[in-house]
Amino acid sequence: MTKLDIFLAGVGGQGSLTASRILGETATRAGLNVVVGEIHGMAQRGGVVESTVRIGDVHGPIVDDRGADVLLGFEPVETVRALAKVGPETLVITSTRPIVPATLALAGENYPEVEPLLARILEVTPRLVSLDAAALAQEAGAAQAMNTVLLGVLAGATELPFPIELLRETILENVPPRAHDVNRRAFEAGLAFGRTAVPAASAT
Repeated sequence: MTKLDIFLAGVGGQGSLTASRILGETATRAGLNVVVGEIHGMAQRGGVVESTVRIGDVHGPIVDDRGADVLLGFEPVETVRALAKVGPETLVITSTRPIVPATLALAGENYPEVEPLLARILEVTPRLVSLDAAALAQEAGAAQAMNTVLLGVLAGATELPFPIELLRETILENVPPRAHDVNRRAFEAGLAFGRTAVPAASAT
């Protein structure tokens, strides 16, 4: 692996920044060079939250336009907003459950239908994995574990440069002991989904 560029996009309160930090910490523990960058506006008020995790031969936090290897989207509108980072080989993993971002609410706009949003992603790359990550997290015991679900999907759907077990350990070390069982189940659910949902176009 020369480098792996992951761009994360979501809404404040979904745990996307925690997910990026966990990925960065895992890469560091594996002895890899990693740069984590955070770009967040009104995160505490449900605003747009973007972050980057760059692993390998990298020297700064900026992911070039069309340069992301993976776009990890926590909310469908924000995933579409981040499409500038997506090229034809980018793997897009997105949760499909809408959360009306502050940008739409403040503008008085209606939330768009999800299916056309997914169609817009497919116009840019055929490599799309979509799921209701919050639903899987709820099944595991807590909707707040959706970021753990998406980390599991990422681990199942792509070849990460560190062991899956190390990622699992890092997740559990970043949540309270009382949340270990829920997050373990959430991670395993996402991992299983990711392993079976990799688009055929990704086999290159």
